[in-house]
Parts: sequence; C-alpha cells; structure tokens
Amino acid sequence: MRRTRILTAVLALAAGLLAGTPPALAADSTAKVSLAADTYTWKNARVDGGGFVPGIVFNRSEKNLAYARTDIGGAYRWQQSSKTWTPLLDSVGWDDWGHTGVVSLASDAVDPNKVYAAVGTYTNSWDPKNGAVMRSSNRGASWQKTDLPFKLGGNMPGRGMGERLAVDPNKNSVLYLGAPSGKGLWRSTDSGVSWSQVANFPNVGNYQQDPSDTSGYASDNQGIVWVTFDESTGTSGNATRAIYVGVADLQNSVYRSTDAGATWTRLAGQPTGYLAHKGVLDAAGGYLYLSYSDKGGPYDGGKGQVWRYATATGTWTNISPVAEADTYYGFSGLTVDRQKPGTVMATAYSSWWPDTQIFRSTDSGATWTRAWDYTSYPNRANRYTMDVSSSPWLTWGANPSPPEQTPKLGWMTESLEIDPFDSNRMMYGTGATVYGTENLTNWDSGGQFTIKPMVQGLEETAVNDLASPPSGAPLLSALGDVGGFRHTDLTKVPTMMFTSPNFTTTTSLDFAETNANTVVRVGNLDSGPHIAFSTDNGANWFAGTDPSGVSGGGTVAAASDGSRFVWSPAGTGVQYTTGFGSSWSASSGIPADAIVESDRVDTRTFYGFKSGKFYVSTDGGATFTASAATGLPSGDSVRFKALPGAKGDVWLAGGATDGAYGLWHSTDGGASWTKLSNVDQADAIGFGKAATGASYQTLYTSAKIGGVRGIFRSTDKGATWTRINDDAHQWGWTGAAITGDPRVYGRVYVSTNGRGVIYGDTSDTGGGGGTDPTDPTDPTPGACAVTYKITNQWSGGFQADVQLSNTGSSAWTGWSLVWAFPNAQTISQTWNAESAQSGSTVTAKNVGWNANVAAGSSVSFGFTGNWSGTNGKPTAFKLGDQACTVA
Repeated sequence: MRRTRILTAVLALAAGLLAGTPPALAADSTAKVSLAADTYTWKNARVDGGGFVPGIVFNRSEKNLAYARTDIGGAYRWQQSSKTWTPLLDSVGWDDWGHTGVVSLASDAVDPNKVYAAVGTYTNSWDPKNGAVMRSSNRGASWQKTDLPFKLGGNMPGRGMGERLAVDPNKNSVLYLGAPSGKGLWRSTDSGVSWSQVANFPNVGNYQQDPSDTSGYASDNQGIVWVTFDESTGTSGNATRAIYVGVADLQNSVYRSTDAGATWTRLAGQPTGYLAHKGVLDAAGGYLYLSYSDKGGPYDGGKGQVWRYATATGTWTNISPVAEADTYYGFSGLTVDRQKPGTVMATAYSSWWPDTQIFRSTDSGATWTRAWDYTSYPNRANRYTMDVSSSPWLTWGANPSPPEQTPKLGWMTESLEIDPFDSNRMMYGTGATVYGTENLTNWDSGGQFTIKPMVQGLEETAVNDLASPPSGAPLLSALGDVGGFRHTDLTKVPTMMFTSPNFTTTTSLDFAETNANTVVRVGNLDSGPHIAFSTDNGANWFAGTDPSGVSGGGTVAAASDGSRFVWSPAGTGVQYTTGFGSSWSASSGIPADAIVESDRVDTRTFYGFKSGKFYVSTDGGATFTASAATGLPSGDSVRFKALPGAKGDVWLAGGATDGAYGLWHSTDGGASWTKLSNVDQADAIGFGKAATGASYQTLYTSAKIGGVRGIFRSTDKGATWTRINDDAHQWGWTGAAITGDPRVYGRVYVSTNGRGVIYGDTSDTGGGGGTDPTDPTDPTPGACAVTYKITNQWSGGFQADVQLSNTGSSAWTGWSLVWAFPNAQTISQTWNAESAQSGSTVTAKNVGWNANVAAGSSVSFGFTGNWSGTNGKPTAFKLGDQACTVA
C-alpha cells in the first residue's frame, strides 16, 4: 500500500508550523482559562490495522513476548491472553510528533522487561526534530528518552529493512544502532542512556532510492540497516565477539567484527549488486541467512537473491528459491525456526501483482516450497486458507480475475517472524495489517495452514476528516490509504471501507445537517472520479462526475438540506452543483484550493478560506465575496466549521507560531471575528451535545491553552476550558480534525496521524444522559485482597504495583478497584488497567484481556504517579461495595 497520505499530512503540518502570518486580532480580554482535568476513558474506533507494519520482534528468552513497529503509528506489545496489541507510544506529544515513527525495535533477551525503540519519522526537513532512542524497563508501559544528534526515518524509504537496533544477547548493557544519512554505526555501553559513534566502522552506506529528489526524501542515504549478533561467540556477562552489520551499499553490504566491535571487515566473497535487507543468524545451524534486493523497498524491488553464509568456514552459498532471472520483486522478509534449525522462510516483498509470495525451506535452503503455485495459468493452488472474518474489509470489496485473489496473501511483506518458542506460529506484516497462523507446520505435511489477521488493537490509520451526524451512524471518517469507514458500532470493525468508488485516500467529507442521509466525500484516485455521494447515511455510494482538470480530492461541503454542494478540488478552481454532481459550474470570487464549508442552517450559504481571507457565498456557491475582516492566519493551515442550528455562527482554528495563531469566533457569517484570548494556539475545532443547562453546544479543540498542549472542552462558549486528555494520551499530532458527538454529551472523536480515530467518553454525564451501550457494567463484587507496593521512588515521582486477588469462590468477569490516596498523590500513567482519578479517589478498571479472574487467582497492574511531602500508602481498597483485605 502506497502511503502517500503521510507526505500530504506532514507537508500540511509543516505549512502550519512555518508559514508566516500577520499580527493577531485584538483579543477578548473577558475570557478565562481553567485547566482542571476531567476524567476520560479513551479508546479506538476499531478498524484493526490500516497501515504498514515493517517490523515484528519476538523476545528470544520469554515465550509470548512480542512487539510490532509501525512507520508512523508507534509501537505495540502483544498480549497473549487476549491475542491483541497494546499501544506503547501514546504518550508522545505534539512537539515530538515525529517520534511516533519507529524505525527499529529491540527486545532484551537477558532482561525481558527491557525494550528499546529508535524513533523519528523523516530524515529531511519534514520532521524538524532529531531522532531518539527510547528505553523502557517495564515492557513499554513508560519510557525514558535519549535524543540523538541526527534524524531517523521511520517513514523513509528502506524502513522495512532491519532491525537497525540490537541488544547484545550476552552483555545487555551493550546496544548498537545503524543510522541513516551517512551518520554511521552507533553504540551504547550503558543500556541506551548514552550513545557514541563507532569511529572505526568503515562504511556509512551510499544507496539512495532517487539521488535527484530535491526534497531529500528519496535522495537520503539509507545508511546502516541491520545489526545482528552471533550469540554463540560470547558468554553471559561478556560482550558477544561476532557482530554482523548490513549496509545500504550495492557492492559492500555486509561487515563483521570478531572482537566485540573493536575492528570491522567486509565479508569476503559476498554477493554484489544487491542490498541485504535482512541478516538472520542461526547460531545452532552455524549460518547467517541473508535476503537481498536490488532496491531498498518497501514499494520497489526488482531482482533479488537469498544467500547463506557459513560462519565457521566463510563459505557463501546461493540458496535463492527461484532463479534471479525469474524475480521481479526482491527478497526481504526472512526468518528461521529456532525450534527446528534448518527451517528458513523468505518473502517476495514487492510482488504487487498478482500477490506476494512466501517461500519455505526445511533443509537450510537446499530446496524450497511456495505458499502458492500455478496449476495451469492463470489458476493457482494455495497451501493456505485465509479467514479475514475479523477484518472483512481486507477484501477491499474486490472481485479480481485470476491469478489475483481476494483477500491477497499480502503486499509490502518485509516483516516475517516464526515464534522462537512455537514452530506453528508465524506473523508477518503487510501494507494494511498483521497476518499470522497458528498451524504453520501443516505446510510441511501437505495440508493447508490457516492465515488470519492478528492485528486487533493495532490501529494505524491516518485521519483527514471526521463527521458525527445527528442521526444514523455515529461516526464517518476520511482516512488515508484505506479511504474511510462508516461506524455503526465503535467497538466493532466495519464490514467494508467506503467503496463505489474506493479512494486511495479520502481528503474530506460532509453531510447535510438537516438531512443526515445525504453524505458526500472526495478523495484521491489514480484513475476515476474524485467525488462520491450517498443517500443512506454513507452505507452505499455512487460516483459523481468530475469537472475538467481535477487531480485530487480537496475539500467539499454539503448544503444544510443536501440540495447542493460546493467542491474545492485539487487541479482546478472551486465548483458548485445542484443535485448530485452530474454537472458542475465554476464559482467566482474565490481562489483555487480554498477550504470550503457550509452554513448548517441557511441552505444557500457557503464559506471559504484561503491565505488569510474568509469568503462568503449566499447564492449556493455561485459567487463568493471576500470578508473585510483582517488579522486571520495568513497561511492555509486552518480549519473552520459552522455551528449546527445557528445561522452565521462560525469558529476558525489555525495559524503558525510566527504569526496569528489561535481560535476565532464569528456570529455574523465571517464579517467580523473575535479572537479568544485564552487560547494560545488551536488547530481544529468541533461541536458536540450541550451540557445540561448550557445554552450553547459543547466545543472541542486540539489546542495549546495555558501553555499546555492537549485536547480541550468548553461548555460555556469558550469562556473556560477543561483539558480532557492527559500526558499518557497525546497521540503525537492531532490537528487534522476533531468533532463531538451530537447525541452523547462529552464524547469526542480525535484524529491522529497513524493511531487511527480515538474517541473519548467522560465519567461526568453533564446531565446529558449519554452513555456508551457497549461498555460493560461494573462487576458484581466478591471477596478480595490487595497488595500495594511502591517499586521505585524519586523526587516528585514514584512507581507502584498493585496485585488484586480473588479470594472468593466464584470467578470475576470484570473488576473495578477503588482507593483513596492519603497524601494527595496523583496518577500520571497506568498499565494493565484503565484508571480515573477524582480528587484523592482513584478507580482502576480491567482492560479487555484481564477482565476474567478465576477464584483463587490474581491480577496485577501498575502505575506511575506524582507526590509531594509524603508518599503514604492507601490503607483501604474496595471492589464495588466489598472491602478488600490489605496485605
């Protein structure tokens, strides 16, 4: 899947950060700010996947401990009990948004509690910050970070090679990191706290996907791409002596040290003309396996080979599954079975058509079999069956002709791992999901193995727009790569993305405010229409007709009654139509590429914004007139919306740090504006159900208020604001879209660039009566015992573990533990539980995978917190109304 959406999102972000703007309007001096945090529960609107997973890492010493990395959406840890993934980098904040791109992961085999992530999204100017190495001693529940003096590229070309980050399996204080951009090989000897360049490493790489690319994206030197240790050459506590390093150099791709990194040499006799995407060491068999491609990936790849290097003798053997002349895809995914030395697998990673291919050998590469073979072209026989019932949209609603099939086995298959403790379990990443099997060895016996998505909890879509209509589905989304979805149940994966047509990226959508069955969306498509309409609330779609010159989706607006539409596509000027877009007319008085929205009451009023000017049409989009208002942001990093139920009531958010930046309000259709003085910066604005007794709908914004970046809510027209997220729930960049739910007070939908659609519900109903019918009720209490232990404490902070035991005679199907802190401590981050705090009272509830606790069993969770003066332990705990014994 081609992730062009990320470039668009980042360029838009860069424009917002860098564009110059004029001085701000005079501020409203009466506004106040209140940053008291509300208690919110945050979840994903389930899509399950949606983006590229370039790396899967199993711990080599602890069963069922595995991690996945994504190119823009953070890192995840596998939860075996629920067979789901837990996000680990939601604490990455706005200023560090690039650190949601993970270029490599390493899990410590000596101490499985330790995990490391090398983070940074782009090595060129799109990401303003350098990369970092993040380290955790609690499996990613919390992190410490060391900034690096160079950038890393989790979403750069070559991101499927690796792993670039590795922990010495004998002396785990030693780590190596391969850097891009000619920055060389780096080493840490203090468990990732500090790093220094390995000065004598002889080759920093030279391969560039496209040296002529002036943006610096495709022209970056892909550098050093993997590090692997031969654990048999070391002993516990002593540094491993043999280390192999892969370099992005078509002529010199593999180097080795035999003296624990003191000296390095190019491996003699190695293949040339290729990049070694992976180097996997099978110490038991005495082989280093290497998968080669003539390109860096993840999209490109032509010729390729697979080789085996005998570590004892230095003998190279070409073990390619097919002749080089028959390859058109390159090899990348590579894994060995730690339980069965000699079993090795590889992928043809860039075989877009008709499908990817997976190869398997049980004799160290002497012979191979394939996941599928042609019988008589174009017919094929598969060694596998696919069950995508948990993510049915993976068929893409397609009906291809042979030899293509739907769902595909995959594409961009650069990560492939056999569980080191279970020969039957394999996982591999694609451009849209994580697939896996639990009966892999059926392959060898002639039977079929079953492939299913193993991706629940891993949400990796980039969100461009959101809508929550007053009736019908609660959520409609415009997404990159997978187009978008209609969620009728936020806790379930929709059966299909938007189709007829299926945009590669949906850039904008809207619904008719007084007729929510009428919906319009626009997006990008290589060939075909760029606009689609629905008359049943987004359940079914039909294509409109493009006006001449359209090259991309742009933005679109529906009249409040659905009688007409205004569209500002890429490639041509603003257009308007009556009906469903069978013909279009050019709007006058408004520049091309303006952002367009509709008034939510007046059926003939539309609005536009471009380069500091606000435009208004009162004749259905035929003509626009520029407002006389000045002082609005001069750039185009702006998002604005009109309030439902109030003609001419418009809110505008946006700007840049070197000029006007904030939140503006107009009550006269944009003729004049008031800038809210209590909002430092704002990037998106949305509306939701009003609180009981409030005379105005609830406002939501992704903003900086009182010097703090976050998601904020106001129930009094912006006079005061409450931050509703916390530092553990930041999700990097959230500036593309935000909307409240018009039917559920307090519910807000937040866009992210790689973590999907996040939605939050408040514990305060606000008198709105809104609840989530899918949430479980509180469990019936039973006999219980609690052990509360402070495991670490420092100035102003501490870490604690809590063990809750079921001492009764019946099982729990959910639990909710309540206690009060004695010294005004506050919780900052929780793992293995969901926590909420009101004053000194804390409520910790189960997460999905640890809800069931049998009689006589226990469950544990932990948290980090803040303290001042005294850090006393709670003395009483309750499970519902049942007091627990305190150990």
